[in-house]
Amino acid sequence: MHIGILTGGGDCPGLNAVIRAVTLALINECGARVTGIERGFLGLITRNVQPLDARSVEGILAQGGTVLGTHNRCDPFHYFGAGGADVSAQALAYARDELGLDGLVVIGGDGTMVIAHRFAELGLPVVGVPKTIDNDLACTERTFGFDSAVAVVAEALDRLETTARSHRRVMIAETMGRYAGWIALEGGMAGGADVILLPEVPFDVDEVARVCAEREARDGYTLICIAEGAHARDQGLTVRATLADSPDPLRLGGVGQWLQHQLQPRLQSEVRTTLLGHIQRGGSPTPYDRVLSTRFGYHAAQLIRRGQFGRMVTLEGEHCASVPLQAVAGQTRTVPLDHPLLNAARGLGISLGETQGGVSV
Repeated sequence: MHIGILTGGGDCPGLNAVIRAVTLALINECGARVTGIERGFLGLITRNVQPLDARSVEGILAQGGTVLGTHNRCDPFHYFGAGGADVSAQALAYARDELGLDGLVVIGGDGTMVIAHRFAELGLPVVGVPKTIDNDLACTERTFGFDSAVAVVAEALDRLETTARSHRRVMIAETMGRYAGWIALEGGMAGGADVILLPEVPFDVDEVARVCAEREARDGYTLICIAEGAHARDQGLTVRATLADSPDPLRLGGVGQWLQHQLQPRLQSEVRTTLLGHIQRGGSPTPYDRVLSTRFGYHAAQLIRRGQFGRMVTLEGEHCASVPLQAVAGQTRTVPLDHPLLNAARGLGISLGETQGGVSV
């Protein structure tokens, strides 16, 4: 048996733990030969691979990033290196005929799973492993990398809180998350934010200003956690760049700065913004993510052992399971409006920037 592994999309804590688990499980339980595809699907086009064995994955469990490298713009069905041409046939021929792969483990987020599903439809045996700090993949309760990102946000808010309190400021922390608010919600809750603003709950600037003014008089400072995809009721998304040749052309960012400019004229306190950016992606995975990544990688190897291809590993409660790639591809898992954490936030007096019937809540 010859199995390939690739990591697609953005980097993420826990990728190396999955690579390690898949490789060791396939070698130890199946006697398989394992090959790493470098820089995601780009490696299938440029023919860059490396052999993986027990020695090559030794000591990588706690490392951030990916030893295989990744690429977040390479879609073989719309290849940026060939003017948007479809080079999937060449990539498929290299994987199946030249490398002789019996299966491919694809580790990535929603864009990566879309590509994986398309290759599965062309006959390539594929198993997906859900990776994204955004936690926005459908059909799984958790993706690895998310817990590590939340830990970064919580620590950042802890640090910003001391500055906010010392200087009597409004401090805004902008998180990643794209169109889902999971990082801002859990990071904001863990970091003690006074205001949490999410894409799923369009906010009222007047309400946010009211909360800040009230805290200004009572407590002297306010801590705001805002997701990059959050937006005011009468505003669209804040887009910092558009990459036409990317599977996800919109690069969100800057809404924290926008909010700062809206709040400053309405408050006496100084308002400052911190864009957390890619520090949420980097560094060593948390112990939770190391364990989850290892479980996902091992379960992916079990799917291969059983010949269950065209599926993605999932977490259902405390158990690993799997779903067809078709159920995941092109889907986004956002924060439900009745999510218990939203109700808990409201109950604790944390503002979500909401108004009801023109009355601030």
